Amino acid sequence: MRVLLLSTSYPRDTSDWRGVFMRHLVGALGRAGELKLSVWAPPGELPAAAIPIMTPHENAWLHQLMEAGGVSHLMRSRGKHAISAPLKLILMIRAVYRRHVDTDIYHINWLQCALPLPSNNKPALITVLGNDLKLLRLPFMKSLLRRVAKKHKAAICPNAEWMHAPLHAAFGDVAKVIPVSFGIDPCWYAIQRHLSLEKPKHWLAVTRLTADKLGPLFDWSRDLFSESGRELHLFGPMQEMIAVPPWVHYHGAVSPEQLATKWFPSAQGLITLSRHAEGRPQVMLEAMAAGLPIIASHMPAHATIVDDGNTGILCESYEDFQLALKTLEDNTTNVRFGSAARAWVSREMGTWDDCAQRYIRIYRSLLRNDTSE
Repeated sequence: MRVLLLSTSYPRDTSDWRGVFMRHLVGALGRAGELKLSVWAPPGELPAAAIPIMTPHENAWLHQLMEAGGVSHLMRSRGKHAISAPLKLILMIRAVYRRHVDTDIYHINWLQCALPLPSNNKPALITVLGNDLKLLRLPFMKSLLRRVAKKHKAAICPNAEWMHAPLHAAFGDVAKVIPVSFGIDPCWYAIQRHLSLEKPKHWLAVTRLTADKLGPLFDWSRDLFSESGRELHLFGPMQEMIAVPPWVHYHGAVSPEQLATKWFPSAQGLITLSRHAEGRPQVMLEAMAAGLPIIASHMPAHATIVDDGNTGILCESYEDFQLALKTLEDNTTNVRFGSAARAWVSREMGTWDDCAQRYIRIYRSLLRNDTSE
């Protein structure tokens, strides 16, 4: 089965935090052993089973795109590249599709990358993250994507069930909408936690630093962390001009390996108070696989992951947040929540190899013109 997998995000190496999930997915698809996998993505360390198909010019441009924060970041910034970068990307992807006609199925990451698909009736699996729903608000975007879907046997695959309803409303008559959960690297399941009985309690927030991603984190945490037996450790790249308070321990961008070996084992839990258009935040799932309970804002993307009162606590107010910290700083309660979180992720998400098999089943059904699975 010849698969052309296209992504505008991919980590440069194992220390790069950007697009790590794509490295895991490509690796798992390569291990499946039944695919001829061609990959078009920013330059990085591809597994031996994957064939890179980027030209030197495309490699250089995609590298620059990743260094600039990716196409979504450029569009949000509204700078001089907010329009030129997406247009250049679409033209570049169109050229890729035109020169690689010897494929059985397209695996396209993100809706916008499907826009230049050729009218060849070949099947396409199109993944969707939370940001893609914002894309559908742009003028003519929905009609353009519907036009593409009509010319292909298409499966639109969000990585979270809560996106099924809006995507089905937009495309259900021209494509199948099939949620597909991402997998989890086994290293997270292998983490052994060792909670201290002493203070300070270490709470972690792992996020890109934007106003929407942080939400009310600083406002709600100020009185609860600045002069108490707690420490808030914040990890992630600065993507907007955010003033980080002096009582926050800000570490900048961090690799998954650093989180897994140094921070997750002794952390009290993970906090995310995001107001961003999330899909299914991978860092939350990895923390849960490591046995960490979650404190999260009450929004659809979080409510489908966190079983409130069992694997974590959902918050709608400062008072909710204050009580959540107090509840999960009892170590017995914390371990109970964390164990339930790990069990849920293991059962529902599994590993990246499990995820690869979920996609391969859809590949087969598309090639049979049957997406009922």
